[in-house]
Amino acid sequence: MLDIHIVRNRPELVAAGLTKRGQTVALDALRALDEKRRALVTEVEGLKRHRNESSKKVGEVIKGGGDAAALRNEMKALGEKVAALETELAGVETELDEFLKRLPNLPHESVPAGTTESDNVGRAHLGHAARFRFRSAGALGLGAAARDPRLRARRADDRRAVRAPRGDGARLERRSINFMLDLHTHEHGYTEVLPPFLVNAQALFGTGQLPKFEDDLFKVEPGGYYLIPTAEVPVTNIHAEEILDAERLPIAYCAYTPCFRSEAGSYGKDVRGLIRQHQFDKVELVRFAKPDDSYARSSKP
Repeated sequence: MLDIHIVRNRPELVAAGLTKRGQTVALDALRALDEKRRALVTEVEGLKRHRNESSKKVGEVIKGGGDAAALRNEMKALGEKVAALETELAGVETELDEFLKRLPNLPHESVPAGTTESDNVGRAHLGHAARFRFRSAGALGLGAAARDPRLRARRADDRRAVRAPRGDGARLERRSINFMLDLHTHEHGYTEVLPPFLVNAQALFGTGQLPKFEDDLFKVEPGGYYLIPTAEVPVTNIHAEEILDAERLPIAYCAYTPCFRSEAGSYGKDVRGLIRQHQFDKVELVRFAKPDDSYARSSKP
C-alpha cells in the first residue's frame, strides 16, 4: 500500500508510475480526501483542547462558589460537536484507506513503459530452459483426462476439465508433489511447512489478494474466513508483524497445499484450461532474503 505522504508530497511521481502501469487513478480526489481528513483532525483536536480548558474553568468556578451552568452547557455542546466530527472523520479515514488499498505499487524506474508482453525487457537468465517431449505440464494432465471417458464427458463449456485423477494419474500427482518437496528441502535448503488451508482477511491483505482479487476467492460463512488461493498466503504470514533479524536471513520455506480459486477456465491464450481450476495442487516456495541474496546460499530457518 502506498504511503499517503508519497501521494501528498510527490504526486507527479505517483502519476507517472501509474501511467506506466496503464492505470488511470483520480489522484486529485485522493488528495482532496487527505486534505479533508487533515482538516477534520485539526478541528477535532482544537475543540478537545477547548473542552479541556472549559473543564478546568468549571472546577475553578465551583471552587470559588460561582455558577458553572453556562460552562457546563458549553462543554456539552462541545462534546456533541466533537462526537459528530469524529464520526465524520472515521468515515473519511475509511474512504481514504480503501482508496489507498486499491492503488497499485509503483514500478521501478528501470521498468520500461509498454502495453504488451513484447515490451518487456529481460535483465538476467539463470540456468538453461528445460526441453521436454511434450508441450507443457498441462499436457500431461489433459492426456490423462482424455484417456478417461468419465472425465472427458464432464468437460465444461468454459473448457475446464473435471480433475479426478485415479490410478497412475493419482500416483503421478502425489509423486510429483513429493519430488518437488524433497528436491527443495534436501538440495536447496528449504524447510517444509504444512500451513492451514483457511485464512482471515488480514492475511490476504498482507499478501495483496485483498481487496483487489476478492472476487477470485472462496469465502467461508459464517466466520469470514477464506480458502487459500495459494500456499504463499499462510506461509508468508508466518512472519506477519515480525521484524526479522538480518542475521537469520535467508529464511526459505516450501509447502504443498491445494489451492482454491473462483476464477475458471484458461489463465491465458497459451494454455488449454487445465492450469486454472477451482481447486488445484501446488508446491510453493517462499523466501525471506536480502536484495542481494543468491538462491545458492543455504537458508537458516
